[in-house]
Amino acid sequence: MSIGQKIKELRIERCISQLTLAKAIGVSQKAINYWERGVNEPKVGYIVAMVRFFDISFDEFFSDIV
Repeated sequence: MSIGQKIKELRIERCISQLTLAKAIGVSQKAINYWERGVNEPKVGYIVAMVRFFDISFDEFFSDIV
């Protein structure tokens, strides 16, 4: 699984829109879309913000990422 797939999985499991996640971590909805599609990858600071937003550990976030 890629980082983008993990973000999408977490977001969908919690019924959160791309826009809601984007506003929560301080990026545009387009950035979330690009991450989920694998066009770009988030910087470490945004990964930290997502881990906090989803209330998960870094281990949980990266556990499935290859």
